[in-house]
Parts: sequence; structure tokens; C-alpha cells
Amino acid sequence: MSTSHPGGDAAVAPRSTPTSPRDLRRVVLGSVVGTALEWYDFFIYGTASALVFAPLFFPDSEPAIGAILAFATFGVGFVFRPLGGILFGHIGDRLGRRATLVLTTIVMGVSTGLIGLLPTFESVGLLAPLLLVLLRVLQGLGAGAEFGGASTLLAEHAPQHRRGFYTSFAQTGVQIGLLLGTVVFLFVGMMPDDVLLSWGWRIPFLVSFLMIGVALYVRLRVEESPIFLEMRKAQKMVKLPVFDAVRRYPKNMLIGIGAHIADTALVYLCATFVVNYVTGTLGLPRSTALTGVIIFSVVVIALQPVYGALSDRIGRKPLNLFSVIFTAAFAFPFWLLIDTGEPVLIWIALVLATALGLAPMIAVQPAFYAELFGARVRYSGFATSREIGAALAGFTPLVAAGLQAQLGGQPWLIAALFVVLSLVSFVAFAAAKEGKDIDIEDLGPGDPQSR
Repeated sequence: MSTSHPGGDAAVAPRSTPTSPRDLRRVVLGSVVGTALEWYDFFIYGTASALVFAPLFFPDSEPAIGAILAFATFGVGFVFRPLGGILFGHIGDRLGRRATLVLTTIVMGVSTGLIGLLPTFESVGLLAPLLLVLLRVLQGLGAGAEFGGASTLLAEHAPQHRRGFYTSFAQTGVQIGLLLGTVVFLFVGMMPDDVLLSWGWRIPFLVSFLMIGVALYVRLRVEESPIFLEMRKAQKMVKLPVFDAVRRYPKNMLIGIGAHIADTALVYLCATFVVNYVTGTLGLPRSTALTGVIIFSVVVIALQPVYGALSDRIGRKPLNLFSVIFTAAFAFPFWLLIDTGEPVLIWIALVLATALGLAPMIAVQPAFYAELFGARVRYSGFATSREIGAALAGFTPLVAAGLQAQLGGQPWLIAALFVVLSLVSFVAFAAAKEGKDIDIEDLGPGDPQSR
């Protein structure tokens, strides 16, 4: 028997046509490729912020201030991610999941490619950082809708008893994007500094123009969600999905916001701030930091379907709670290992923090959020709540840089910050109901077909 949706009544028997294995494979491929290419775009900005944006766009600042300003432009993308979630979530709940993902692919790809064509401060002065921020805003809008849309589409195609496994591939794509971006910068970073700062840094961004076609080809072959098609046929859409999500699921909206705090902070600490810390504070080569990011990215990619499948057996909640408890417990040991300056110990710190702290949370995340909301507002509720959490935690590299300066370069306030952020997400996960057995087809409260 199906279980009622959190915040709603029990759903009737399934009303949509199950997805065939062939179409399900296409949905998985479309999700992996699409999210990989879009998050490649989002992540390379973070790496560039840590390595090259300060001298290119803020050359008149002291090195520490330049790093803070570069990380501030990085954080701007997070401010606009909730707006992207609201805007494109509305389109996704009204016009369809697939069409919206095609649109976000274009927005993200074009804005990222244009960053590679920007003039620097040396050429046009203050106009350069202003243009950089504008394009980062567009990246934020696209990223705010991408993950929620890809995960929603996967969740609504996947069989209920394997929903955690199949939806985990959305996060697999995100981590592949991080890996691709880091590998590209690893090779670009081998260039002499004068070449890197003159034109080499542009290559990772210009590659995005080529990736748009690949992502569009894959996504246009994916079938629309059978649940959305059934909902549209029965004319069950709501006019303003995000307002309906807030009104009908106020508790779940707050849970969704808090649940995305710890993992957002952790991934950008490991993939962005640590790169700057290892190269700037510890004085190690760029290759040491970027190799560490590559190693942990490969480990996390391999673990996504493992944790996803495990969540289908034991539930989303146990994995979520374990991951934030480990993140808090490992906050200070993490920096003790990083501060040794030994590459192997730095890599071990990154792998442990992500394999046991980050990986369980993000593998479960697509199913967890999809199960918080009914079908009529799922895209909007998912994307909006998650991206508000991202906006709150997205300035973590900037805050970390400020906290490091307070202690004369020491990272212990950063470790304390991560204990606090882990506690926020722990409260959210503890308040959430287990969702692995809910009926994903339930439209939510107010649906006359629910009982």
C-alpha cells in the first residue's frame, strides 16, 4: 500500500504510465550529462576565483583583499540561485520539466562561455568586474533551476523501490562537473603564470560553448515526466506553484532550506577555499590542491549510486544524520591534517571529509527533496527551498577567508563555523519525516483524487 505524502493525504493508486527501462536509461543519461556540463560551468568559476580572478579583476588590492573580493563575486551566484529556482521552478511546474532543463542549459552555457571573452581590469577598468558579476548572476539563475529540475525528472521516472538509486545519478553528474572543471584547470594551471593570466584562464570558460550542443542533444531525447503529463492532462497544475508550496508545505520548505546548508558549505570549502589556502597560505603548488580535488571527486562519484541504493534499504534519514554528525566531528581534525602541508595528508583529509561527510548527504539529496513536496509544486518547492539554503551557505569561502584573517592565517574559526553549520542541517534532517516509501505521484493536499 502506498504511503501518504508528507503534508498531504494518502494517494490513490498510481495514475501514470511506468517508464520503460529504455526510456529510464535515457533519463539517467540526460541527467548525468546535463548536470555534469552545467555544474562544470558553475564550478570552474569557483576554481578561477581561487587561482586567477584576484589579479585579473582586482589587481589594485592587497592579495588577501583581492582573494576576498574574488570570493565575493563567486558568492553572488548563490544570491541569485533562489530566484532561478522560483523562476524556472514555476516554468517547470507549469510547462514541463524537460523544456525547462533545455532552457537552463542555454542560460548556463552562454553565460559561462561569455566569461571567457571578458576584458580584464587592465583593459577596461571597473567595467571588467561589473561584467563578471553580471555573468555570474546569470550563472546563478541557471544553477538555481538545474539540479531541482534534473532530480525531479529522475524521481518522477524512477520506480519507487529504487528511487534513491536512480536519483543519485543527478549528483553523480554534479560531481563529474566538478571533476571536469578541476582537471581542465589542472592542465591550464601548468602554464607559466604570464601565459595563464594573459589567455590560458579563458580556455575552461570557452569550452562551455562546445558543451551546450552536447547537453542539448542529450536532453532533447529525454521523455517528459509521466507524472507531469498525467497532471497536465487532468489540468491539475496550479497558477503560482512557489506560493502554493510555501502555503501547503511551510515546514518542509524550512527543512529544505536547512538541509542544504552543511553540504553546500563543505563542498565549496573543499573545492574552492582549500585550493586558495593550500596555494596561498601554505605555499604549495597549484597541482597539489587541484590533485586533491580530483581524488575526492572520483571517490564521491563512485559512492553516489552506492549511497543512493543504501538509502532505498535503510532510508534517507539515517544517512543524512550520519553525514552531518561526521562533518561536525571531523571539522578540527580536517584542518590539523591540512596544516601539516604534506600532500598525502591533505588528500586524505579531503577524501575523508567528502567520502563520509559530503557523499551520503548529496547522494540522498535528490530523492529527499523530491519526497518533500507533492507533484503539482515539486519543482518549485524543491528548487526554491534548496537554493535558499545554497544562498545562505554559498558565501562560505568568503566567510572562511575573513575568519582566517582574524586569526592571522590560522583556520580554527573555520572549523568552528563548520560545527555550527552541521548543527543547522542536523536539526533539519531530524525534523524531516522518512520519505522513501511515499507515493511520488501524490499531488499533495487539496487534490480531490487524494484520500
